[in-house]
Parts: sequence; C-alpha cells; structure tokens
Amino acid sequence: MAKKKKHSHDEHMSESWLIPYADLLTLLLALFIVLFSSSQIDQKKFQQIAHAFSTAFAGGTGVLDFQSPVEPITPPAQDEEGRQSEREPSPVVSEQERKELGQVKEKIDAYIRQNKLDGKLQTSLTDEGLAITILDDILFDSGSAEVRMKDRHSAEEIAALLVMNPPRNVIISGHTDNVPIHNEQFASNWELSVMRAVNFMKVLLENKQLDPRYFSAKGYGEYKPIASNATAAGRMKNRRVEILILPRTEISRSQSPAQ
Repeated sequence: MAKKKKHSHDEHMSESWLIPYADLLTLLLALFIVLFSSSQIDQKKFQQIAHAFSTAFAGGTGVLDFQSPVEPITPPAQDEEGRQSEREPSPVVSEQERKELGQVKEKIDAYIRQNKLDGKLQTSLTDEGLAITILDDILFDSGSAEVRMKDRHSAEEIAALLVMNPPRNVIISGHTDNVPIHNEQFASNWELSVMRAVNFMKVLLENKQLDPRYFSAKGYGEYKPIASNATAAGRMKNRRVEILILPRTEISRSQSPAQ
C-alpha cells in the first residue's frame, strides 16, 4: 500500500515542471511581442524597454543591450517658412554636358541682349539643367492662358533656340503670384499656371524641328515663388513661365525615344 502511494506521488511531481515551463514560454512570447511592436513604432522606446528587461533579468547589461536594427527616420527638410520641401537627387552632370549646356546658354543670352529682353528673360545653369525664366507679361494678358498674337513671334524665336542635336528633354512649368483668381475659365491659380505652360508648349512645338516626345508641362500655381508676394515687384517675378532643359545623363539617354 505504501508503494502505491509513493508511486502516485512520483507521477504527480514529474508533471509539475510543465507549469513553470508554460509560464516561461508565455513570458517569452509576451517579451518578443513587446519588442517587435516597439521596434516598429519608436526606436527610443525600444531602447528603453530593452534596457529595462536587461536590468530585470540580468541585473545589468544583457542580451537585450544592443543597437536597434530599425534605422532612425530622418525628418523631411523644411524651407525657411517651415514647409516641408521635396528633395530630389540631382543628376550627375558630366563636364562635357556642362560645357554643352553652357554653349546653349550663351546662344540664348545673345538673343536676350540683341532683343533687349534683359528684364524679361533670364537664364541660369544649375545641377538640374539650364533654366530659362520668362516673365508672363511678355506672353499673356492678366488672367489669360492664351499666348498673345503679338508675342507669338518671340515664342517662335525661343522655339528655334531649343532645337538641339541630339535633342534633350525639356520641361515647361507655369507659375503665378498668390493673388486669388476666379473667373469663367479658371477657378484657381494652379489651373491658370497649368494651362499657360501647356499653351506656351503648344506654340513652341509648332516648330517641326522640335520632337514633342521630349517635352512635358507642369503647373505650380503660387506654390514655388522666387520672390516675396508682399510687393508688386515680387509678384511680377513670381508670374512666370520656366523652360528647363535637362542634361543628358546615363538614365535620360536610356529613357529617350529612339533616334
């Protein structure tokens, strides 16, 4: 009888290890869930929780005391007014490309001087390419997106300056000041800027030597000013059309239409 009691007691003791083992598995599962969720949400919180668990289980530095695998997120850049600005990687422009774009710039600058358009047309060479800025008062009437008939000749001459061999990609962008517009044609400055860019591009492409496949149009409205809208002079500078002649990088060569 005593042997049976002892045997029953041994069986009971042999299963008791399952309780702490199950508790340990539950704690480990909870630990990894907390660590996973923390690493997805906040790197700083992850480090704090890791340090707390290391201290609790090991009394100091332990297996959880390591650098988080989650890379810190760099906040987006902001402009002077606190607005987030987009940063696109600048294309790698070779010295040969800079030289060729510089020659195009010299040709356009000569045209500006000959026609005494220094205050109306401007050129600048940057990492993005060659930018030609045209103030809108030499192309459009106020509130209109149609190129004036008397200024079509100037647009046609600008088109001739854009003939290059081989051709480059060209982006036409429209810009306005921040004075609200609302007429029968346009409900916003954004719509006005888009149509000015498109209509000016259409006039340029009347030159059959220009390939439409290399041209695109954008409208920015008042959202990319180059001067303060607080003054009449600044607003006049912001009302403009820009032509951006892109450099021929390796990527643009591979994406260009077949010759």
